[in-house]
Amino acid sequence: MTRALSPAQIVRSGLCIGCGACTSGTDAQMAWDGYGQLKPTGPATHRRSEGFAKLCPFSPEATNEDQIAAARFPEAPQHDARLGRYTSCHVGAATEPPFRERGSSGGMVSWVAAELMRRGEIDGVLHVHPGRPGEPFFGYRISRSEEELLAGARSRYHPIHLAEVLDQVRATPGRYAVVGIPCFIKVVHLARAQDAVLAERITHMLGLFCGHMKSARFVESFAWQLGADHDRVRAVEYRLKDANRPANWYTAHLTLDDGSTVQNEWFHLADGDWGAGYFQNSACNFCDDVVAETADVSFGDAWVEPYSSDGRGTNVVVVRAPLIQRLIDEARAQGRLDLEQVDADFVADTQAAGFRQRREGLAYRLTWARRGIRPIKRVAPSAAGIGWRRKLVYRTRAAISRGSHRMAWLAAATGRPQIYLGWARKAYVIYEGLTYCRGRLAPLFARIERMANGRHDDTRLP
Repeated sequence: MTRALSPAQIVRSGLCIGCGACTSGTDAQMAWDGYGQLKPTGPATHRRSEGFAKLCPFSPEATNEDQIAAARFPEAPQHDARLGRYTSCHVGAATEPPFRERGSSGGMVSWVAAELMRRGEIDGVLHVHPGRPGEPFFGYRISRSEEELLAGARSRYHPIHLAEVLDQVRATPGRYAVVGIPCFIKVVHLARAQDAVLAERITHMLGLFCGHMKSARFVESFAWQLGADHDRVRAVEYRLKDANRPANWYTAHLTLDDGSTVQNEWFHLADGDWGAGYFQNSACNFCDDVVAETADVSFGDAWVEPYSSDGRGTNVVVVRAPLIQRLIDEARAQGRLDLEQVDADFVADTQAAGFRQRREGLAYRLTWARRGIRPIKRVAPSAAGIGWRRKLVYRTRAAISRGSHRMAWLAAATGRPQIYLGWARKAYVIYEGLTYCRGRLAPLFARIERMANGRHDDTRLP
């Protein structure tokens, strides 16, 4: 029997990712909270229903990724515990211009979406675009041409929601593809299961590998560190592409209201280490899908050498749907795509940190005491086999995620950015000492580890 739940319960439990599916077609709406995250608001969000409980991607009552994939890809010949069901895996890029040049990685996401449009398989693509003047920095829109599609290329680490574009799909007949991170692709499946119009019109799912979602405060932090007034920021590039620099050297780039720009590499920023979890949405602590297992095809960055040093960008691609497989096979034969077939281990290695966080780390986090709704995941709660140091890494990462929201709010409220920036730098000293065995606290953690392993060492710390 399905338990009735409300959006407000999910929000209070820290399980709301801000996808907006629960407000689409209702009198509720999405709004910014004090931490720069999108949340459902309005009287309707307090009403409990079984329908919502089956719709929310983080609800314990929702169909899980294994069940969705089994129904959508029953003939997929391969299965891997990390990638889910699949037909083939590849590494490479689009050689057909201008997809690689205008994308943040190898251009494969935009290429597949454009190819579906060119072949008449779809009439439009739901994906994230930069905002128009006076709007938030980013938001979902529907592209109906290749040029509109390319205008929305590049990575967007910013809160967005699906509510308005789902309403547009209901209002406008046609066939559509949706591009999204794993939980957004999952919620589209769950929405299609409840709405025959969406089921008929949203026909293709293009997934993006995901580390976690950031809050809008991330852009404010960029502005603080780049010496810019946040109120004057008009455009954001999270990964300014440069073919002469390694792809994993991210550059934060802001355009101001007078047309001037400021930028700096992420590794110079106080919160530039993605894995530390600054501004992470709390729901991401309870995600077990790294590679969008329910999507017809999924795309990620090839974060292994020699690809991570190639500034042009390189994708890993996991194909599940027969139509997408045919498109890729034909384009490879025509020289429009430069893709090499790889195995599941190769793809998993490109996302090794993400899988640690969503497998071992998730199992450990599920053992922690918590209030509110308890998520049910495909990973069982367990702390077995996790050393003290690794446990502290997960604890520190969770503390950084929580603390960054609070400290940035305080810094913004008081007009004193250094409150957040000073805290962020100090928190990172702990994190890098634990995680990477470097920095001024590394000798201390090394000594504790030796003592924990029974190898007492009287060497004094510097």
